[in-house]
Amino acid sequence: MMGDKPKIHPAVDVEAPPPTAPLMSRGLAASEKGGSSQSQQQPPPPLRTMPAAMQSSKPQKTRSCCCKCVCWTVGLLVLLLVIVGATAGILYLVFKPKIPNYSVDSLSISDLRLNFDMSLYAKFDVKITANNPNKKIGIYYEKGGFLSVWYTNTKLCAGSIPKFYQGHQNITKLDVSLTGQTQYGSTLLRALQDQQQTGRIPLDLKVDAPVSIKLGRLKLRKVTILGDCLLVVDSLSTSNLISIKASNCSNPSMKFRNYVPQDKDLQTLLRQCYQSLKILWHQYLLHY
Repeated sequence: MMGDKPKIHPAVDVEAPPPTAPLMSRGLAASEKGGSSQSQQQPPPPLRTMPAAMQSSKPQKTRSCCCKCVCWTVGLLVLLLVIVGATAGILYLVFKPKIPNYSVDSLSISDLRLNFDMSLYAKFDVKITANNPNKKIGIYYEKGGFLSVWYTNTKLCAGSIPKFYQGHQNITKLDVSLTGQTQYGSTLLRALQDQQQTGRIPLDLKVDAPVSIKLGRLKLRKVTILGDCLLVVDSLSTSNLISIKASNCSNPSMKFRNYVPQDKDLQTLLRQCYQSLKILWHQYLLHY
């Protein structure tokens, strides 16, 4: 045992601080040597994909809202049409409207001559009867109505219809004076004289009367009555009595233009309908 060599151990420095682990790995340290710009770049996070069902849910919801909006609008329009149709049907059944009719009682000529400018001057006096056959409808004849007398396609004269009110089942007689001046009077007068030799002169008396129809308390405006009476007279002499040999007054027609309700009750009803539709629309917008 004496022959063995003694083992020498390194001396340990008790006062030396204990060894510490490196603060970063070798790979990171090596990358820092390459440059600071590479160490600051981080790889982008992976993109998160959404399922196809979730991506298409929003367009489908928008499309569904649009379809509902269209359906509500069409439904309201159909409902409004049904209400208007029902109201018109009820009014027709209650009032049973009939168009007034007209007849020509007499026709006389005060003047028919050629002027110096070769125009034909005519002055007629016409007596007509207006009949309102309605039991519950009154007629207001407004300003602007007129009668006119035509020969073939040429207007000889025209006159204004007086403004008046015609009550229920009323017959009114009107005396209207008509005057007019027509160009190419010599040709027209010659044609009338040739027709007078036959004893049958065709004339056409036309009625154009703007009226207001009164349904109970409701007064409606902008309605025009168009009438047409075909006459056959024996002469156009200013001295002799003119005899009406034939008279055919067709059923007048009614022309609606710029239909405007005037009664306050009807305006109140329309205002209430508008407010109801407005409330329904706001409720729909708040719900959807």
